[in-house]
Amino acid sequence: MTTRTSSAEWKGTLKEGAGTMKLASGAYEGPFTFASRFESGKGTNPEELISAAHAGCYSMFLSALLSNSGFTPTSISTRATVHLTEGPTISLIELETEAIIPGLSEEEFQKKALEAKQKCPVSKVLVGAEIKLNARLGK
Repeated sequence: MTTRTSSAEWKGTLKEGAGTMKLASGAYEGPFTFASRFESGKGTNPEELISAAHAGCYSMFLSALLSNSGFTPTSISTRATVHLTEGPTISLIELETEAIIPGLSEEEFQKKALEAKQKCPVSKVLVGAEIKLNARLGK
């Protein structure tokens, strides 16, 4: 269907060096460092970008599942938390979503939310990490 490209450049050693990540679309370009990735320094990091991609993909996929079942979502808000642990390894991703979908039962919503977790393209590529889901149907 489509191909997307991003790039990164790193200069220097792991701890003293610095880099820049950018999206080919021009929508984002920013710095990253050892401190922004492993501590709490200024800048972004790969895990933050993965979490944004996962939250966006999940929300869109859930919307598609609901729309294909005859429901029109008012809103779907998702937060993805990526846990970077020793190794370093992405060991856990927590998806927390809240959706407002008129006419949808809690039971059907939970089924669609779980299906979206299993089938969104970003979830499928991240199968090496445990992905937990907390889905709430709002009013």
